[in-house]
This record gives sequence, C-alpha cells and structure tokens, in this order.
Amino acid sequence: MPKTSRRLTVHPVTLREVEVLRVIDLTPGMRRVTLGGAQLRAFTSANGFAQPAFESHGFDDDIRLVFRSPGHAEPVLPVQQEKGVHLPRNPRPLSRAYTVRRWDAETGELDVDFVKHGIGVGTTWAYRAQPGDRVHFYGPGSSRALPDDADWLLAVGDDTAVPAIARLLDELPEGTRARVFVEVAEDSHRMELRDLPHVEVTWLVRDGAEGTRLVDAVKNGGWHRGRPFAWLAGEHTTVRDLRRHLVEDRGVPKEDVDFAGYWRRGEVVALESDAAVPDAEKTKTPFERLHELTELMAPTAIRTAVELGVPDLISRGVTGVADLAIKADADERALGKLLRYLHSLDVLTETEPGHYGLAPVGEVLTNDFVVDALHPAGVTGREMLGVHGLTESIRTGRASYASVTGRTYAEVRTEQDYEDRYLERLARFQPALAAPIAASDVLTGVEHLVLHSGGAGAQAREFVAAHPCLRVTICALPAQADWLRRDLPATIPDEAERARVTVVEQSVFEPSPPADAVFVIRAFKALADADAAHALRRAAENLPPGGRVLLVEETFDGHDGGADLLALTVHGSGLRTPDELDAVIARAGLVRRATHTVGWGTTIHDLVPADTH
Repeated sequence: MPKTSRRLTVHPVTLREVEVLRVIDLTPGMRRVTLGGAQLRAFTSANGFAQPAFESHGFDDDIRLVFRSPGHAEPVLPVQQEKGVHLPRNPRPLSRAYTVRRWDAETGELDVDFVKHGIGVGTTWAYRAQPGDRVHFYGPGSSRALPDDADWLLAVGDDTAVPAIARLLDELPEGTRARVFVEVAEDSHRMELRDLPHVEVTWLVRDGAEGTRLVDAVKNGGWHRGRPFAWLAGEHTTVRDLRRHLVEDRGVPKEDVDFAGYWRRGEVVALESDAAVPDAEKTKTPFERLHELTELMAPTAIRTAVELGVPDLISRGVTGVADLAIKADADERALGKLLRYLHSLDVLTETEPGHYGLAPVGEVLTNDFVVDALHPAGVTGREMLGVHGLTESIRTGRASYASVTGRTYAEVRTEQDYEDRYLERLARFQPALAAPIAASDVLTGVEHLVLHSGGAGAQAREFVAAHPCLRVTICALPAQADWLRRDLPATIPDEAERARVTVVEQSVFEPSPPADAVFVIRAFKALADADAAHALRRAAENLPPGGRVLLVEETFDGHDGGADLLALTVHGSGLRTPDELDAVIARAGLVRRATHTVGWGTTIHDLVPADTH
C-alpha cells in the first residue's frame, strides 16, 4: 500500500504572533526574514488555551503565514482552539505556506526564506518587510524524520525547494550519500550549501527558458546502488514527471518517494492600485478554477475525460485526436467533440489543429487524489455516485445508493479489489490520527486493546511501537481482514511488534473479545442511532472491572454539510451533532469517564458502563 517511509510526529497547531527581527538578501533571488517573539515559547492564547513552544524537527516542515487582504487594516485570523485552529470561511484567512529554513530554540529565532520572483502575497510582503513588523503564522502540523533504512538520498527541486534542501544538507549526518539537483532562475541565484564528502550537488540554470532540465538531469545522472529515498519539490508538472520516472522507470517504491507540487503555472493579475499585489478576484489558481466548473455539463465532461484517461494520456505525450481515440478506446468523432468542449472550458489547450495539451486546470486532473475522486471506479468516486440520488434521499430520509448504482454500498465494500483500494487510501491518513494517540496517555496501563477501525493496521503500528507491552486484536469483516493480513508485514515490518497484533473476523455488532479497552474509531457514520448504540453495548459486554470503551467519531460542526448529505445518500445516516452522539452513548448504557483531545483536535470519548461509574 502507498505509505511514506518517514516517521511522522504530529504537532498541535498553534496560531502565533511574531516580530520581524532581520531581513537580508542571501542572493539576488532569495530573501531571508528572521522572526522572533515571546509566542515562539509556551504561552497562553488570548482565549485562554495553553499552547506549547514552537517545534520543527523535519527539514521540509512548513508554516502558514497569515497576511492582510488588500484594502483591509487587519488580517482575518484563524481561531485558536485547545488543540488546533478553526479557519473561518467567509472571509477566509489569506495565508501562504513556507518552509522553516532554520529554527534555533536557544535564541528563539525562526528563519523563513522567500524566493524573489514576480508578484505574490508572500513575495510582496517579504519585499516590504522591515524589522519591527508583526505577522501571524500557524504550524507546522507535523514533522517527518528521514528514513533510517535508505542507502542514499535523492533531493530534487527548483528555487522554491532551496530552503528545504539547504536545511536537509545542514542536518544530514556526515557519512550520508546523496545526489542533489537544484534548478534556479539565473547563475547568481546559486547559494552556498554545506559541503559534505558523499553529497554531489548539481545546479541547473534556466536563464529565462522553460524546459525539462530537472527531469532530464535526473534521468541522465548517475544512480547509486542500494535503496534510495527521493524527495521532490517544485513546480507541479515537473514533480509529477520526476515521480513517474522514479516509480515507473527506476522501480523506486512509491513509499520511498516524497513529493510536493509547491506551485503551478498560471496567470497572476495585479491590483490596479498596487502592481505588486495580486487581485484575488481576478487571479484564480487552477484548483479555484476547477471548483467553478461544477454545473452539469462541465463536471460531467471532465469526469468523462478522467474515466477515459485523457488527461493522463496527454501528459504522456499522446496529443492527437486520432491517437487519443485509439488509446482511450473511443469514437474519434465523438472524442473530438469532448476535447473541443474541454478546450472551451480552458481545461485543454489546442497546440495545433487536432492536437491538445493540458492547461493548468487540466494538469490538476493528473493528480492521483483528484483522479480517484472523479473516476467512477475510484475509491472516492464510486462512493460519490450516491449524490445522484440526493433528491430521493431527501424525500425518503433513506439511502438511495442502490437505486442509482444497482447495489448497496455495503455490497460494494464486499468486493475485495475495491476494499483493498479503499483501505489503502484510508491508511495513508492514519499516522496523523494514530501517532498523537500513541504518544498520549490514553493507552497507559492497557495491556490488551481491541480495535474496530477502517485504518486499524496503520493505527496498530503506532500503538505497539509506543507501548512495548501492548497486544492489539483487530476486529474486521472478512474482506477487510483479508487485506489486513496481506498488508501487515509491510505496515508493521518489525516481526516482534507484528507478533503482538492479531486479526480476527468479527463485526462491530458481535461482543468484543475480552480486553482492557475497546477502541472504536469512525465506525458509526454508516449506522442508524439504534445500530450504533447496539454496537457500543457489544463493545462493552466483555470488559473487565475498570475496562473502557474509547470512541472517536466525527460530529457535525456546521462546516461538513457536503459530507453529511453524501452519508445520507450512501448510508441513509449522516454526521451526528455532539448532542446526538451523546444520546447514542447514553442509549448504549455508557457514561463518559473522561474526554481526551489529541493531535489536530481529535476528541476521544473515554467511556465506561453506567453501572460501574
């Protein structure tokens, strides 16, 4: 399954106000702003929440600086919560992500490096920053350590990746083998980097010409023996093509390639009143533009193109209508109509008569997560088919998925191939949930844990690694259990840790095996209240004296209307309000012993039977 081989540490997300201490130009193309202030230490937020000191352990950690919108005296700020921040939606905070170039905990200084190019919200702020200026930021939400089992490192990026690459080299152990490729705008933008005996750095210079220098350099460069770990960052299409080369041509496992498309090509329109500031109303990112294409024919045509594989084919160099029709197994005349329409939507460009390329919006359609969401056979896309029955579900209050697709979603989940892909996708996001739980005191004193969760394998890995005496029994239905048994050796490579994890075929409606604690994680969105309460009663049935049920369940907070409606059409249920979840807990005969908040604000309900409380 796709994983990263880098160990994750999750940080509570804290909004901090800092001051500009120094501003220096490192090169004609890079400006460093040094920040400091009392809120880089532990402090109490204005609304009374204790916040930890700033931490940054990963070379590519990023923070989000929050800026004033043009014409406004003050920035719109996220709202600090006990653990995490809430982002207002109307208006939204204006923020941009930047790498933590250097963090000195002793002096309390934080360096952020800005590429000096064109116009942009952050770039213009850095141009104009002066000592004494104040700015807010939040993050990093997590840090990733370098893998400890790679034989050598490959780092590739453009100007925007230089801060992370420079920090990587600063922090590498002396004996590390690495190859580094960096593309900059001009020769004067080269920077002094730490010189290491086994690290080869190759600089590439654009000199105003676009091209495929980075991709060509990696393809034609040397290749060390052994297992590599690759880190790629920069412009989206370049990063995409580099990743494809490494995975498809070099055979590098996906989990050993970390990649980030820091930016995408697109037109920036400046304010008439200030030529150095983008006009937010007239400047749209590709994702913003794609979001606008959500009415009937446009989204249907886009989904059809994804289902036929057209964006992927064009990105691989198949551009003519006739060739695309052959590769996509489509009628040439009909496909021509689809391509012509996508061109009118600025999804495609016409490079010459009968030949097409990808516009910036079209480039987004080669992103794996976007494809999965739009393709009707994708993990998310197949679930999303339920929206076509929304009217029926609103009228009846019941799931309409079967009337739309011919099968209930529960029946779809019994298909092993779909369940495999569903669980693989789910597992990608589990470390951000499981790592903070494992690091907290929630599982202290628990020797045997029963786990009901779609992401149980990745969660069990974090739990047994952090608690050497803990045994975990994963309860799963047959299709999920089959996937877990095949996946566990990759997810938990340590044999001793894996020996403490058992998978049993059992539903959440059966009495849980005897254990000190039963952990039920995000299992009730598909269940009616009576069924959810029954499952909770069964979870507590075999608890010993002092045993607990730990529950993590999403609740409706006023901002999840789309997810709530989708759950209605697919399952006939939806997201519960906090009060509705409390009613389910009470109906199960349980009471809340405690509430724990971990990670990015995840709430764990610590429950015990009412007659033992």
